[in-house]
Amino acid sequence: MVTLLGCIADDFTGATDLAALLARSGLPVSLRIGVPQDDPDDAAALEVIALKIRTVPAADAVQQARDAAHWLKRAGATRFFWKYCSTFDSTAAGNIGPVAEMLMHEVGADQTIYCPAFPENGRSVFMGHLFVGEQLLAESPMKDHPLTPMRDSSLVRLLEPQVRGKVGLAKRHAVAQGQAALSERLQELVTGEVSHVIVDAVSETDLNIIAEAAADMPLVTGGSVIAGQLAQVYLQRGLIAKPEGRVSLNVPAGGQLVLSGSCSAMTRRQVTSYSATSASLKLDPLRLADEGEVAAGEWLERQPSEGAKVIYATAEPDEVRSAQQKLGTERAGQLVEQAMAHLARRAFDLGVRRFVVAGGETAGAITQALGITRLEIGPEIAPGVPWVFADMEGERVALALKSGNFGSETFFDDAFKLLEAA
Repeated sequence: MVTLLGCIADDFTGATDLAALLARSGLPVSLRIGVPQDDPDDAAALEVIALKIRTVPAADAVQQARDAAHWLKRAGATRFFWKYCSTFDSTAAGNIGPVAEMLMHEVGADQTIYCPAFPENGRSVFMGHLFVGEQLLAESPMKDHPLTPMRDSSLVRLLEPQVRGKVGLAKRHAVAQGQAALSERLQELVTGEVSHVIVDAVSETDLNIIAEAAADMPLVTGGSVIAGQLAQVYLQRGLIAKPEGRVSLNVPAGGQLVLSGSCSAMTRRQVTSYSATSASLKLDPLRLADEGEVAAGEWLERQPSEGAKVIYATAEPDEVRSAQQKLGTERAGQLVEQAMAHLARRAFDLGVRRFVVAGGETAGAITQALGITRLEIGPEIAPGVPWVFADMEGERVALALKSGNFGSETFFDDAFKLLEAA
């Protein structure tokens, strides 16, 4: 099958979020971990490539994304989507803008839009400002993110230092008037040589309108929801057809484990909720620096494979800052990621086949450690968070890769219950 839409995601949990929203269309979706090394002979209509580039140096992010775009072109993609977090996680020297500009050059786009809104999960954009629920981004818990603290809510101001071209805004007034009015506003901006456009969106209806106006753009950027809306527009326009029949899921048996590296406010509540009824072990970056994860591995070996258990580095902001001050931000993060990756591998050897992973960086480290290169999309546990399945060393593995703030307080327990019912 020839690929219509080629997607590049800046982390692994974001990629599964994107794949889940695309899969709502009923179209075939393929999720690949890292830039594929093989030829795209078995490409799906909708291809997603998951990279781990959210916080790497911009030059590295651009090169990896360029390699992914070249593979997607070979798969036949004529439209492209650049996926980043719905909370626009990035610093002034971040990667959202540089990757977007590179992709614009690669696909010949003179303008693209930025639409991170995800109303179903409380992310909305109004007058160019990003809201998390009822809070401005800079007043939300994202202000304390350990790697990308978000201290400004204006997407225009956040994007301007990252790009060479002009940045503009398509306000909700234009969006609310419908596709024609929004298309006219985008044309006004491109005539004024504004190549990067933040688009307001506060509802699903807004996203429908934006997708209609952007469906012919060679490149669209944003959160997962607008990509899902694009897939629906492609169906409506007859650019692609749904396959006949339904693919049955092969759900693996085997033990279970939660691995949480996210320190978001919601993940902290999820860990607290799950730990009340599960065996739990907290990883301390300072202890990891001194002793490694040997003790954690021994703890894991003592737990029943089938039993509920969670290993977490999730901590309060002050505790995270203290570790970062003593170890350095980068080293503190790497110690946790490496430990989680090694423990996931050990858990697999002990018979665990069902993993719930919280945190984009953690998910990236774990999927790479397990040698997983392609995932099948299963049922959604919460909006944008599906179970995904892979084959590993002749064994079937199920993973739920969760972005930090997604899901309810009972997400971990809900995830395993859903898999039992699948």
